[in-house]
Amino acid sequence: MTTPARRATSALDEPTTPVGMAWTLRLSAGVLGFSMATVTPIQILLPLQVERIDAASKETNLAIVTACAAVVSILAAPIAGALSDRTTSRFGRRRPWVLGGAVVCAFALVLLPVQVTVLGVALCWMAAQGAQNAMFAGLTASVPDQVPVRQRGFVSAFAGLPLPLGLVLGVLLVTVVVPTNTGGYLLLAGLVLGLALPFVLASWEPRLLPEQRPRFDPRRFVKGFWISPRRHPDFAWAAVARLAIQLANSIATLYLLYFLRDVLKLDDPAGGVLVLTVAYTLGILCTSVLAGRLSDRSGRRKVYVVTSSGIIAVSMLMLAVWHSWFAVVLAAAVLGLGYGVYVAVDNALITQVLPAATDRAKDLGIVNLANTAPQAFAPMIAGGIIALVGSYPVLYLTAGCVAIAGAFLILPIRSVP
Repeated sequence: MTTPARRATSALDEPTTPVGMAWTLRLSAGVLGFSMATVTPIQILLPLQVERIDAASKETNLAIVTACAAVVSILAAPIAGALSDRTTSRFGRRRPWVLGGAVVCAFALVLLPVQVTVLGVALCWMAAQGAQNAMFAGLTASVPDQVPVRQRGFVSAFAGLPLPLGLVLGVLLVTVVVPTNTGGYLLLAGLVLGLALPFVLASWEPRLLPEQRPRFDPRRFVKGFWISPRRHPDFAWAAVARLAIQLANSIATLYLLYFLRDVLKLDDPAGGVLVLTVAYTLGILCTSVLAGRLSDRSGRRKVYVVTSSGIIAVSMLMLAVWHSWFAVVLAAAVLGLGYGVYVAVDNALITQVLPAATDRAKDLGIVNLANTAPQAFAPMIAGGIIALVGSYPVLYLTAGCVAIAGAFLILPIRSVP
């Protein structure tokens, strides 16, 4: 039976036929593997590994490791996207990059547990992050490639749900099922590869024909990474707004394990992280798909993004002023409610402000720098606040202010209601 994707006539066509639920779930599975491989090490495995190497300098060393890897991510995302846009494989433009990224990421994760120096950890995590971004470039570009605008809020919700769900499952697996660093890394390596295979092997995508690919010009290729805010203002506003929201999230979550241990004095901070991620994910599950569906039906995006950014800021304020275990769990749930709306609708909004069909993965790679760049900036901001004032309330108030800025930055967009 011919699938909706097979009825596309060209890789550069604007999609008009809805994708099926099976395709959406395969995409979601690939994003789930990416999420677990990306977020779980940052939340649990890397902090514990870095602490064992040098407990006295754990905050500084963790900041160095994550910041160096974020720099690699910043470069990898748009470059892999641009190369994906030019790929003329008979398997399509995206699937080869999804598979290649998953394979390299799995290999880097296998090498991580045997590292006994901060340098070794940093190098392996840099390789993993580069590969993860190549994989994610292929997955995210598949949405504007194959999903009609009227369906993107719903599909984006399913593509966004695995991001927090991957954290919950990943933390559960590495703290309860396989509670060792070595076992945790190996399990994540197997999952990132295994969950990518259904999308790679069972999905179909239209091929970019060689005559559709422009002649390679190194100068033009490099210049293509600059998207003029004057010519494409909506794209610029959407990218900067996403940067603000993701920066707020990164500032708030980077030292979460240490916050639970040093401020709340929890006996099991790693278990505390698991509880908070469950509360956070439940909040997302309550709002994400519903918000995506409502946004598709109304055709409106901005009001959902602005409202969700405000809710995220409220959760940061709760963390800043209310230091009890109940309050922190409640703040995590509120954060999930807001982020569930945000992740569904903002992803759909972004696909509607992309400058050109020929550069979808490259342009998404550029805007997705807003997801990875905060991993470079957040350690400097958060580490600086802790080093200078030693105050977690100031840290979370800063995150809340950045989230509010993100809400205001979405307002100037004109091409999307």
